[in-house]
Amino acid sequence: MRLLLALLLIGIALLGHWVQRDQLHDNYDNQISFVDVLYFTTITVTTVGYGDIVPVTEHARLFDTFVVTPIRLFVWLIFLGTAYDFVLKRVWERWKMRVIQQHLRNHVLIAGFGTSGTEAFRELVRRGARPGEIVVIDQRSAAIAAAEDLGATVLEDDATRNATLEAAQVARAKAIIVCAGRDDTSILIVLTARRLAPDVPISVVIRSEDNEPLAKQAGANTVINPASFAGLLLAGSTHGHHLADYMADLAATEGQVFLHERRVTSKEVGKPLAAIGTGLGLRIYRGERIVGFWEPEAGSLENGDLILEVVPSTPAS
Repeated sequence: MRLLLALLLIGIALLGHWVQRDQLHDNYDNQISFVDVLYFTTITVTTVGYGDIVPVTEHARLFDTFVVTPIRLFVWLIFLGTAYDFVLKRVWERWKMRVIQQHLRNHVLIAGFGTSGTEAFRELVRRGARPGEIVVIDQRSAAIAAAEDLGATVLEDDATRNATLEAAQVARAKAIIVCAGRDDTSILIVLTARRLAPDVPISVVIRSEDNEPLAKQAGANTVINPASFAGLLLAGSTHGHHLADYMADLAATEGQVFLHERRVTSKEVGKPLAAIGTGLGLRIYRGERIVGFWEPEAGSLENGDLILEVVPSTPAS
């Protein structure tokens, strides 16, 4: 578009000079041909001219003053803008990305910024994450622009590549969210990320139930199937119209309560799950075992336990 605009502006100047060619004077041979007009237009638009061909009438000089001079300025602005986009901006973005990469730690990496990725980003921000601490990777320029508008750190590249994830400091991330839109791509991203970051939790969106075991084998800690979750809400709603509402409330931070996972504190060791004061204890994750609040093992918390609790969104006054 910039090239076409520049050619259009130069074409206007060329047409004007050709129509007024009898008002130009060639100091070389006193004759003005089309080549002379083309040469004069090019020189006049790109420079102030060499004086070998000059306008000799008042009308021709006014045309150069009020038409060709603005065209010259616009053409230069177009070329400077193009140079900025293709050279300066890319150099600046690469330098800025290197600086950001050096300081990336405990960030959340989102691979894929479609509907699921966007909602995950918004929920992370609602839960207290700073937008700049969330790194979004996507190959689509529109998705990257949308993430950048929200304040995310962005990387327009292929998340299945080792180099891309290494550039996003995947090994130093706090968590990885994969929602590439296609199950095969998402599973490949999980495989790549797990090899580079063996200990970082990975959550992935999988749309086909058949691919859920593959995602877990690839290294995903959490596999979420939107269709299955919607089915749970729909089925729950048939047993009570408040069930689906409460489940959605638990999953988000905008309701009255939300689910919270944390490690047991030293002061809580030895106490029952029911005695925690931060929320309503539901489960204990003790190694590979899951302990419900009704089970005898929930009567005594141990070092290393992970507690799943329901916490009010607004602390009680």
